[in-house]
Amino acid sequence: MKTVEARTLTVAILLAGTAILSGCVQTGSGHHHGPEGDHVHAPAASSESRTWLAGDHHIHSEFSADYTPDPANPSAPPAVTLGADGRYSILKNAEMAREFGLSWMVSTDHGGPLHSKLNHDLAYPELLKSRAAVPEVLQFFGMELDTPGGEHSSLIIPHTHDERESLRDIESRFAHEDAWPEDPSRNTEPKMLEALRYMLGIAAPPVVIANHPSRSATGLGVYGKYTPREFRDWNDTAPEVAIGMEGAPGHQASGLNPFGAADPTGARGGYSRSPTLGGFDQMTARLGGFWDSMLGEGRGWWVTSTSDSHRHFTEGGSDFWPGEYSKTYVLARRDHGDIIDGLRSGRVFVTTGDLVSELDVVVSAGQSRAQMGETLVVGAGQPVSISVRARDPSAPNAAGQTPLVSRIDLIVGEVAGPREDREGDTNTTTRVAKRFTASDWTADGEILTMSFDLGVLSTDAYIRVRGTNSNELEPSADPKGEDPWSDLWFYSNPVYLELN
Repeated sequence: MKTVEARTLTVAILLAGTAILSGCVQTGSGHHHGPEGDHVHAPAASSESRTWLAGDHHIHSEFSADYTPDPANPSAPPAVTLGADGRYSILKNAEMAREFGLSWMVSTDHGGPLHSKLNHDLAYPELLKSRAAVPEVLQFFGMELDTPGGEHSSLIIPHTHDERESLRDIESRFAHEDAWPEDPSRNTEPKMLEALRYMLGIAAPPVVIANHPSRSATGLGVYGKYTPREFRDWNDTAPEVAIGMEGAPGHQASGLNPFGAADPTGARGGYSRSPTLGGFDQMTARLGGFWDSMLGEGRGWWVTSTSDSHRHFTEGGSDFWPGEYSKTYVLARRDHGDIIDGLRSGRVFVTTGDLVSELDVVVSAGQSRAQMGETLVVGAGQPVSISVRARDPSAPNAAGQTPLVSRIDLIVGEVAGPREDREGDTNTTTRVAKRFTASDWTADGEILTMSFDLGVLSTDAYIRVRGTNSNELEPSADPKGEDPWSDLWFYSNPVYLELN
């Protein structure tokens, strides 16, 4: 297994071509003209009910390489060192994802000069081997796109006959670092919008999720490589492709040394300029902040949580294994296509430290009801009620702890439609409508249930839920060296309420 020693080769070798290994999925020169689905078939109507499936869409392998220019020949493609940035094989990542309870994952390696060739010729055959060896984890092909005009984003390719060709096509056209010689014109925000329009137009469009959106921010509301306007532009251009952002970034073990003790220099998520809040990015965690401003426009803009696994903290890295600390739960059948559909549709909640393992939020008005990612149409004068069901698992998490949910917050905000201020990052109508504690819910073993009467609406609205094991009313800035296991949160995605 190629997990410890880095391997070096030149891109020139890759350009000579690598034979497609026997047993690979057949590929074609054009786009796939059939629907998405498990085993590259459309998900047929099934009596199998959807369940909460944990996953991770941001995982690096040995194919996240380092690149070294040749000082003697600057015009030559740089040498590629595998295993230098991402540490582990795709198979190892899948094995650890299985160990920590994941049902799906995406292999998302960094790009670089001519990396599309490396992904196509070397990474994809390894993905096929991993799928065969670890069938318990549904594995998607993808990459961490070096986003034109931005930072990084997870590019998730639907599981089709043409997944291999689709990724090479997108990466070679639009990943700004893929170009050799370098092409600065590919690293602009208009280029990203061009890429999103292109992705939207193919037969099986991918999913794009912005990674660590505020890692380059210098303060609360002082953004870096990603801005509110940029994300609005993405979502306007391709709402079925650009679906959201990491709510909780990876690298959550940055504050731990290899023995698990505090590293006083380590910032959770690598957010050294402006810290995370309860392990979550400020764009998500600030009540009435950027995320609420997007929801206040009625947008499908969802949040996720990932490992961003490069190297485990016990081996000198800053990461947990996939699923060890962060999980993105999708309400779906155990089917590639339905998982993608769940991500697009917002049937998603996120948690750290296995604080909860199920979360159902149901909004009702009369005989109608809606759940995460859905819209409930409410008649004039019709009262609205909300029920929340959460599973607080009694089994220990990966740290050997059994954290308890101490509070669950029901958050409500008004929906006013598109706003003129494209850089706006506040929603002044957002409020905590109810803070539930143990005295407010019914506990039946691991299951916590609670309800709230919202009353009659006067305007369109949304509701979302969050919870914690802490006593903080609002998540506070995470100090360097904080034990991530002591400060756990979960977040639902919204349910929309539309007055008829």
